[in-house]
Amino acid sequence: MNLEWKIKRFEALSTKELYDLLQLRAEVFIVEQNCVYQDIDGKDEKALHLIGEDNGEIVAYARLFKPHDYFEQASIGRVVVKETSRSQKLGHILMREAVQVIKSHFDQRKITISAQLYLKKFYESHGFIQTSDMYLEDDIPHIEMRKE
Repeated sequence: MNLEWKIKRFEALSTKELYDLLQLRAEVFIVEQNCVYQDIDGKDEKALHLIGEDNGEIVAYARLFKPHDYFEQASIGRVVVKETSRSQKLGHILMREAVQVIKSHFDQRKITISAQLYLKKFYESHGFIQTSDMYLEDDIPHIEMRKE
């Protein structure tokens, strides 16, 4: 794998990059998880977009928010890895990169996420702790988690 990371504001995304990242989000969050929901939620314009490419193909992605743009603290959302790349532990690499970008771009250490409940142990392995009871978001069990 020849992984290259890009960090871009919404305005800097090319039409192709935007199309490809929305396609990846739809592949995983809508089709694979069989969940009909509004992915295009008006928050992409506020986010920093962390894009992991392998030979020009987007294989990992996350949205990063400064404090008060999503939660009170900085936050990470729409964490996604292409199905064919998951066996390479790319999700862990993506989360480490996302935390580092929040530190370097927003000078923040406290991060809040809305995590799918089944991924609790994954996020705990990155220092996040559960801070809410389970709630449904788009009919999928979620929990709020924070990293201090």
